[in-house]
Amino acid sequence: HAVLVARESRAARSDGGATGAVAAARSAASGSNGSTFQNAHTGDKITLLGQSPAFRKALDLSRKVAGTDASVLISGESGTGKELIAQFIHSHSRRAGRKLVAVNCAALPEQLLESEMFGHKKGAFTGADRDKAGLLEVANGGTLFLDELTEMPMPLQAKLLRVLQDGVVRRVGSEQQDAVVDVRFISAMNREPQEAVAQGRLREDLYYRLRVVPIRLPPLRQRIEDISVLAAHFLHHFWERHRQPGEPSPTFSDDAHDFLRTRPWRGNVRELQNMIEHTAVVADPGKALLGSDFPVYDDVPDGSSGELAAATFSGSYMNDAYHVAKDKLVAQFEKEYLTSLVSRAGGNMSRAARLAGIDRTTLYRLMEKHELRRDEYSGAVA
Repeated sequence: HAVLVARESRAARSDGGATGAVAAARSAASGSNGSTFQNAHTGDKITLLGQSPAFRKALDLSRKVAGTDASVLISGESGTGKELIAQFIHSHSRRAGRKLVAVNCAALPEQLLESEMFGHKKGAFTGADRDKAGLLEVANGGTLFLDELTEMPMPLQAKLLRVLQDGVVRRVGSEQQDAVVDVRFISAMNREPQEAVAQGRLREDLYYRLRVVPIRLPPLRQRIEDISVLAAHFLHHFWERHRQPGEPSPTFSDDAHDFLRTRPWRGNVRELQNMIEHTAVVADPGKALLGSDFPVYDDVPDGSSGELAAATFSGSYMNDAYHVAKDKLVAQFEKEYLTSLVSRAGGNMSRAARLAGIDRTTLYRLMEKHELRRDEYSGAVA
């Protein structure tokens, strides 16, 4: 994801020659673009790939905070790799030898989620035929990863806040303290944290407890320079999974690179992964891939028309007055456009202004308006 997950494959372990995308992916993973770690529980070797400034900033911050017990709040669109960053932080922490327990707050109804997280006493509800420890107790000494945090019901947010304040867990149906836990919290959400607080989806006091260190993962459309490296890795991985040993891997033509760099990627790296897996299954061995070789699904807008604007338009704007909704959408467009523009220009403001067809004064004004810093994009590859 923002980020790329790469489980070590047969080709990566063999001594045979590598060609095409296989060689490119192996080179990227072994160089400065890759950061590799091992999942303590599955044994998978995972590589996070990316050289874009926004991604490197997120990864560097993850590495810095890993050695502490500070609570981390990871935000980013679906498919950007939030859970992988949580795994990265845990694997580099002093708690790496203990459990990383993941809770998807959107996957369970309130009563079941409460029982799973906090545990329950025998007889607490129908079907509770024995005492059961919750995931907070299971994670004692380790890390608890709360995914889709804003989907946690408000009563459970209040109960979680008490655990954060005093480290005490009270099981469902209990009248007393049942356990004292030492847990490191990493949370994730696919919306802007401040917006979630303003909309009443996240308690403000809980937000500040869990957001000691915020990490924002950029969407793939703001990581243009990473797309080719990620695509090469995925092709390497899925070619090894689906094809016969010895079949020469395809390569990416300039046309293929141009196609991949201009996609809107609303599904982010997960969407790229799916597209490249499809290509690995159907492509001819040794073929120089063209843009036309990649699948474009009819049910997903391709960005060539107003469908893209409709797909990226936040549903919450529809409840606002016309001028308010319009201002929000324009601001969203400006910020995303500027981020992609300056990244493509490698932080060179003169070049960015030329690419956009505006003067530098206007560009600087827009950057200041959206609190964007050009030094975050210096060194990017166009």
